[in-house]
Amino acid sequence: MAKLTALTRWVGPELADCELTHYEREDIDADAAHTEHVAYLDALREFCDEVVELPALSEHPDGCFVEDAAIVFDECVVLTRPGALSRRGEVEQLAPHLPTDREVATLEEPCTLDGGDVLVCGETVFVGLSTRTNHAGLKQLAHLLLPHGYRVKAVEVTGCLHLTSAMTAIAPDLLLGNPEWANLERMNGVELLSVAHGESAAGNALWIGGGLIYPEEFPRTAEKLTARGLTLRTVPTVEFQKAEAGVTCRCIHWSTPQQANP
Repeated sequence: MAKLTALTRWVGPELADCELTHYEREDIDADAAHTEHVAYLDALREFCDEVVELPALSEHPDGCFVEDAAIVFDECVVLTRPGALSRRGEVEQLAPHLPTDREVATLEEPCTLDGGDVLVCGETVFVGLSTRTNHAGLKQLAHLLLPHGYRVKAVEVTGCLHLTSAMTAIAPDLLLGNPEWANLERMNGVELLSVAHGESAAGNALWIGGGLIYPEEFPRTAEKLTARGLTLRTVPTVEFQKAEAGVTCRCIHWSTPQQANP
């Protein structure tokens, strides 16, 4: 048996000052964002054995998006180098709370890489080349992962912030995505379920513990997911959508083997 842990960070009123790339800035209701995060934590507890809740970082408006600061593999932890200069301090704040049972590697200048641009599908790791992740970041990650048997493939991201804004894994060899937001020519070997028409941002789903945590704002895509027999737990994400965020970016999760009782 393995213990499934999800690491999160609380959202604070500083979210209103978050970095934006593709969206026009809108007012973010701090109380509503807090309520949405509570619902998100409740959903995580349904699928995880442990949910770690770190305090908000008043000096980092994007600090609740922990996915971007580190990537946890079964074999190692990779500390990233975020593309937005204002976010680089988040990595140091998060590092002490990551698993200690595997080696830790750090990405270095001149690379930039956000965890939201990394999509793991078995032994293949797709890396989005975006405004936040450059080719040097992809090359450094590929070098670090090579001894562990992973293949790294580049995917050009054009219509959204991160690769996982465009698409996410929802089952083994099955992706949910918006093909208008990323170049899918190198996504061979996996099936793509396209988002419903009119729901461009619906490709972000969190596959965790055998189920999917999914934004409730995309009902037509949710119908396509349930029709495939997937277990959905929908949560509100209205305020987080204003910050170019969804459901994957607010947690990092990993499994830890547990010793059987003698």
